[in-house]
Formats: sequence, C-alpha cells, structure tokens
Amino acid sequence: MFHKRDRNEIREIRHARVRKKISGTPEMPRLSVYRSNKHIQAQIIDDTKGTTLCAASTLEPAMKAQFDELDKKGAAKLVGKTLGERALQAGIKAVVFDRGGYVYSGRVAEVAAGAREAGLDF
Repeated sequence: MFHKRDRNEIREIRHARVRKKISGTPEMPRLSVYRSNKHIQAQIIDDTKGTTLCAASTLEPAMKAQFDELDKKGAAKLVGKTLGERALQAGIKAVVFDRGGYVYSGRVAEVAAGAREAGLDF
C-alpha cells in the first residue's frame, strides 16, 4: 500500500540533501533556522567542532515582551537581528545560510533579512 509522507518528513529529506553540500567551518559557520507554527529559532553552528556559537529564539524569556507585540514575521526579523548582533560580538562576520529544508520565503527570509541588517554577510 502507498504510504504518503507528511510535510515534515519531506522537509527533513530536503534538509539532508542540502546539508550534503553546506557545512559550517570556523571561518564561515552555518546559520541554521528552525521554524514551528508558533516560534522560530536560529543558531550559528561550527560543524567541525559540533558546537553552537550563538543562538536566538522567540522562546527566550528575556525577549518575550518584545515578541508579544509583533506578528510572526516581525518576530522572525527580530530573531535574525538579535542573532546577527550576537554573532558580531562573538567575532563572526560571514556565515553560510541553512534554511533547514524550508522554502526561502516568509519567516525564514525575514530571519535572513534581520541578520543581514545586523551586519552578517551571506
């Protein structure tokens, strides 16, 4: 019998295909995005060491008040901006963007725009 894959399973397959080509190095770490229905998370990862260098999310208690007054796209842009500022403080100027298998539009594109506004190059 035919088994139809759900959307997240298809996204994971797409993400694995992209990850064959994209990996983060100490010179150019990977900016990874995860999107759920309510929240968005982004982190900068050095894949050679397997460590997260910095991260930002709508789940952070310190920034919760700022996210409550914005819509989901505005919150995503603010996450990107926050992540970009934290990356610059950590000495990271250039990254490789990993959209996580999601379509590059909407909230994923807003994270990228916010990170570029903060000064990251990709």
